[in-house]
Amino acid sequence: MPDVWLFIGLLAVSTYLSRIVGLEILAGRRMSPALRLYFEHVPVGIMAALIIKQIFTPADGHLSVPVLVGCLVAAVAILTTKRFLPSVLIGILAGWSVRHFYFTS
Repeated sequence: MPDVWLFIGLLAVSTYLSRIVGLEILAGRRMSPALRLYFEHVPVGIMAALIIKQIFTPADGHLSVPVLVGCLVAAVAILTTKRFLPSVLIGILAGWSVRHFYFTS
């Protein structure tokens, strides 16, 4: 478990530092397309890595069907609506519904 928190901390620091560099040092300067691409995609890549880890390597060692369903529903919702927060809420409700209605004794 400490490895996970160390990983999250390092990702947070690297994201924060990349934003500081982008905002403070490069403000008003022209950036190369490769550097612009880096600044646009690093935060998305970090979030994707954290989400994928949560989906496919849960704490109990088994794939969580409610988490998987919630993430898939949220992904479809964000692709169709193009709105982040409502899509996350829809995914949360879908995951909760699967857990509540299909996995309760």
